[in-house]
Amino acid sequence: MEETFKTVYQGAEAEIVEKKSRFIATVRPVHSEEEALEFVAEMKKKYWNASHNCFAFVAGKEPEIQRFSDDGEPQGTAGKPILDVLLGERFHDTAIVVTRYFGGTLLGTGGLVRAYQGAARAGVQASTVLEKRKGRPLLLTADYNDYGKLQYLLGQKGIPVMKTEFTDRVFLEVMVPLEEAENLKEALTEATSGKAELEEGEDCLYVEVEGRILTE
Repeated sequence: MEETFKTVYQGAEAEIVEKKSRFIATVRPVHSEEEALEFVAEMKKKYWNASHNCFAFVAGKEPEIQRFSDDGEPQGTAGKPILDVLLGERFHDTAIVVTRYFGGTLLGTGGLVRAYQGAARAGVQASTVLEKRKGRPLLLTADYNDYGKLQYLLGQKGIPVMKTEFTDRVFLEVMVPLEEAENLKEALTEATSGKAELEEGEDCLYVEVEGRILTE
């Protein structure tokens, strides 16, 4: 699995017009095939009078679930191009339905591919997108004399602090991007002359939302 990938925090809708055909892309975060198919069914009900409701979605950590449908468009001109947008931009747990209202002019195979991809990209651009990363929690225990050094080092490297406790010593819980974990441990040990205690948690996926760290 990639060290970083994208996910939709808040979906959106966007529309493009090609030769009088309307292409409406609706984007939504999903976490299972069932949830994605419910979303597709919802869009087909909402746009019941449309010419086509084509879709693609990806779900799972790899993402191991990948589905798409041309919904009556020529094979390979709609669902797969939408899926290619999701995979090309490294999206996980995301579904896109592109609804088409036919405008009376045939677009041809290449024109359909461009239109469906263009609509999918517009929908993604209108959505609130977050970057998820593989990370490792670290629990740091240090004396008050070393607290300032830890603050400086963590701030310099952009490492988010999830929790801070002050007792007879200082306890910091931080989230470290997986690829930086070993280097950070060495830097923290050096900065405190080995006095800071480090305890590693289990690797996980995390995202920073409005200053908060969310893990899964």
